[in-house]
Amino acid sequence: MQQHYDTQGIPPGCPAHGNLPLYGPEFGSDPEGSYAYLRSLGPSAPVDIAPDVQVELITSYDAALYILQNPASFVRDSRRWNALNEGRVPMDSPAVPMMGYRPNALFSDGAAHARLRQAVTDSLATVNEHRLLRQTQQSADYLISRFSAEARGQAELMASYAQPLPLLVFSDLFGCPPEIGDRVIVGISGIFDGTAGADQVLGGALAELIALKRRAPGADLTTRLMEHSAQLTDEEVLHQLVTLLSGGTAPLAAAIGTSTALYLSEEWQAGLPVEDAVSQTLWNYAPIANYAAHYPTHDAELGGRILRANDPVLISFAAANTDPKLTEHREQLSAKAHLAFGAGPHACPAKDPAFMIAVTAVESLLHRLPDLEVRVPFTSLSWAPSPWSRTLVTLPVRFTPRTVTSAASEPASPQHPQPSAQAAQRSAPPVSRGASTAAPHAKGLFSRFLAWTRGE
Repeated sequence: MQQHYDTQGIPPGCPAHGNLPLYGPEFGSDPEGSYAYLRSLGPSAPVDIAPDVQVELITSYDAALYILQNPASFVRDSRRWNALNEGRVPMDSPAVPMMGYRPNALFSDGAAHARLRQAVTDSLATVNEHRLLRQTQQSADYLISRFSAEARGQAELMASYAQPLPLLVFSDLFGCPPEIGDRVIVGISGIFDGTAGADQVLGGALAELIALKRRAPGADLTTRLMEHSAQLTDEEVLHQLVTLLSGGTAPLAAAIGTSTALYLSEEWQAGLPVEDAVSQTLWNYAPIANYAAHYPTHDAELGGRILRANDPVLISFAAANTDPKLTEHREQLSAKAHLAFGAGPHACPAKDPAFMIAVTAVESLLHRLPDLEVRVPFTSLSWAPSPWSRTLVTLPVRFTPRTVTSAASEPASPQHPQPSAQAAQRSAPPVSRGASTAAPHAKGLFSRFLAWTRGE
């Protein structure tokens, strides 16, 4: 049941007029209602992002843009966080791994940020677009071949397609050999699932990968980071890889799932391209919903409220993108004016590749399964009750089963789908660089994918 807020006053049931909680099933079922209430309080308002963890949430597009583009007054280094330093934040809070400091570009400022950011952007610039497109199509074909053969005309696309596809693509970009790629996928998946020891699995796998690339460099993103003129330490390389993994895979999975559901919904206008569905997803269902903690370097006034120095200010990308003051003239803005990829010096350095991966993933589905349908209306789909992301819990679909040939015998081609009329209806926890776990006896997802591409 959705919870509707009275935008003229305190939301019903809010005990002692406390902060609005931005977590749990009530928020998850109706985040737009929460944002509407918060907007009635001004461009920002205090919320609880987790139990006993207060932050100031920016819901105004203009205010969000101002903070994102003003690094002199609003910095990202969370070692400034007053409440955490004073022991007022529980150390087992889910907010700590999401907001706590890590030595990467995301949590750095000034010269330190510029150095790490340059290494990442320069390394990403070496990624061949045609190879990335081919890798995405091969990953899509492999996953479709698996669930279409096993599901007998029905499947759940979040678990069987949207979530594993970015993991396959990133494992290839990093230059992972099969066994290390398997453990990278197990580790990052376990971190998002809350599996105990997942951070050690991921840290151990990436440490092994870095050691391997020291001995035998390759034409991959890991090697490019290690060889960059910024001379990153192995520890710094590891943390940049974790940032790319956590900041890329989960948001991409959310974008692929939501874009697919939107494109196949009854509300979608037939004939519009997949690119439009992905763009609308980034505008209206920002995969990273509330994140990017900033810390004022001094007390600052915003819309009549005082933002205290070193108290966290979070950006609601979801609320800013759907700000009514913005939607009145959104048609006049560029299609890329949304804040789903951030803005300013910390904007996502891989937004163009990310957009291409999402579009290609949806197009591949529609091309291989042209009568694909979602089994429930778009408005009835369930969303994860997380403050950090806007992602579907499940995406149940049906289709006519068909055989998908292996990439070894049929190279994927960048065709745009011609769907039937029926079918046309942000960051992970800190990672321990511990010893690696024993290799699994059975081949993992990445090993099986690589074998499939070789026709084995």
